[in-house]
Amino acid sequence: MNLRSARCIALAGTLVFGLAPFADAVEYKEVNAKASTLSFTYEQMGSRTYGTFGKFKANLDFDTENPGAAHAALTIDLSSIDAGSDDANTELQKPAWFDTATYPVATFESTSIKALGNDRYSFTGKLTLRGLTREVSVPVLLKSESSIGIFDGQLVLKRDDFKIGEGEWADSMVSNEINIRFRMVAPQR
Repeated sequence: MNLRSARCIALAGTLVFGLAPFADAVEYKEVNAKASTLSFTYEQMGSRTYGTFGKFKANLDFDTENPGAAHAALTIDLSSIDAGSDDANTELQKPAWFDTATYPVATFESTSIKALGNDRYSFTGKLTLRGLTREVSVPVLLKSESSIGIFDGQLVLKRDDFKIGEGEWADSMVSNEINIRFRMVAPQR
């Protein structure tokens, strides 16, 4: 191999390997709410119960190369709850639970996002529910499938932190811990 060939190989290697990190950078700007899900589980009288929220808006500005500058926001229409029965859905709208007449939405707004490695992130932010705001940290796994990012996360919410299920329900047969799961789908930008 002559000197010129060696230089060409070195230059090609520098271009390929030097640019590789930029090729892996992916940006996500919009959330497809129709393809996304927001669900919850809890224990009631010893049985696991499943429910969903059908209406929510999510905003995302996420660059895998700079997660520290990322931002996420979520607004949930609490009246869109489906807890498995019309009776439960009606009860959860009442003042002892979500009090949707006074507090129609719950919100999350990120304050920081940290990379944890292996496509895992920690989204820290302010969760507001029933007029009360608490800081929460949510572990999120980002899966990339066919130019689509899937942000999977889970949060354990304690009802008494937000005064959900007050009065006769405070010491009820409904668990204090509610497991919130989400799957937000966002196309690559």
